[in-house]
Amino acid sequence: MAQTTQAPRALSGAAAPSDWQRGGWRAYPRVQMPDYPDTAALNAVETQLAKYPPLVFAGEARRLRAHLADAAQGRAFLLQGGDCAESFSQFSADNIRDTFKVMLQMAVVLTWGAQMPVIKVGRMAGQFAKPRSAPTEVIGGRELPSYRGDIINGFDFTDAARVPDPTRMLQAYTQAAASLNLLRAFSTGGYADIHRVQSWIADFTDGAEAARYRDIADRISDAMAFMQAAGVTAETAHELGSVEFYTSHEALLLEYEEALARIDSTTGLPVAGSGHMLWIGDRTRQVDGAHVEFCRGVQNPIGLKCGPSITTDDLKVLVARLNPGNEPGRLTLIARFGAGQVGDHLPRLIRAVKDEGANVVWSCDPMHGNTVKSASGYKTRPFDSVLREVREFFAVHAAEGTIPAGVHFEMTGQDVTECTGGVRAVTDEDLSSRYHTACDPRLNASQSLELAFLVAEELRARRTGTAAGLRDAV
Repeated sequence: MAQTTQAPRALSGAAAPSDWQRGGWRAYPRVQMPDYPDTAALNAVETQLAKYPPLVFAGEARRLRAHLADAAQGRAFLLQGGDCAESFSQFSADNIRDTFKVMLQMAVVLTWGAQMPVIKVGRMAGQFAKPRSAPTEVIGGRELPSYRGDIINGFDFTDAARVPDPTRMLQAYTQAAASLNLLRAFSTGGYADIHRVQSWIADFTDGAEAARYRDIADRISDAMAFMQAAGVTAETAHELGSVEFYTSHEALLLEYEEALARIDSTTGLPVAGSGHMLWIGDRTRQVDGAHVEFCRGVQNPIGLKCGPSITTDDLKVLVARLNPGNEPGRLTLIARFGAGQVGDHLPRLIRAVKDEGANVVWSCDPMHGNTVKSASGYKTRPFDSVLREVREFFAVHAAEGTIPAGVHFEMTGQDVTECTGGVRAVTDEDLSSRYHTACDPRLNASQSLELAFLVAEELRARRTGTAAGLRDAV
């Protein structure tokens, strides 16, 4: 993992838009946001949050943007993953550790296959709000407002739980701060030391994928032993004993985002203090909408989800609006079409970006376009469809001569049964046994590692210019 944290190239800071204000989004159309019944309580919470320290710092966000600039040029690769929606009730140190550990595993596999740095960005410490396809839901003939994430309302199907409660933002902040504290400890306190590469596989994965991982880990351990004998240790080379780990979330609840926005004392520019990277969802990317208006002004790296309905004209406007200075690493376009549809949509978007001469990071979200309802009634994602979309993403970029620079997964370190398929062959009948998600189905640890091997094969083939994949190499 240490080899994934080389110093990024310096970037010039973009100027803040002269017509942007932190609360300016309030004058724009808003969607997928709650209407709080108690405005006095909402105002009090916003005032309190505005006094709290930021959760992340501007220098960290600038460093991530520099790493992403390398990814856009094919010098690094973005691995972004974590919970669909973080839960108050399932919050624990063990869950954070297990997801972090899977991310380390995946990064080792990707680094080994691609022979390039891997940028690790968690959907953690802020991913509390979720857009919904309908404002209400019906269970047993009863209709109530939809659950929109623990930062907004409760999961229980009761009248009281579904009322938007602004005080939940305070609990979300506290949980995010605690999560970041633990993630920083894991990243720099020895847990992420590359010498522990064997121990990250323990406890939760077996079978063929674990054997393939252990083969890579054995090779890395041999290399570490040689380096130590030559006098290179975690003490003499700090990068061997720590990793850089960043956090990200969808910037959906703008009252929360505004309250945590700050002015960077170094540059004098506005920055979102809620997370290192924010993204705008496929349902909230209106060119004249509140979410685009807020995100265009902060200096953090910004992601933009691009689904089948996005037009090339809208994409061109959004790229110019979100990155008017065409700054490298500022904007990541996250493609999410569904298996079988990538070839219908991604080429036209790539060509539109080429026409504009825009600097972007291309990433693949193979989760959201492949959600189906199983025969047993559970929302799930067939693992074969997820794999297929990843392959199609790489194939289109190969045909277009562009760089597939990242992947974006909803996953967990827990041994859940939420997505069907994979080496453990989760079936429709298995879904009910460990279906713990508060919203969308996530890949479990085994499926995540299997997917990492597929991506590594694609990256290796791209690097070597041959069809030989990592599967043959190990």
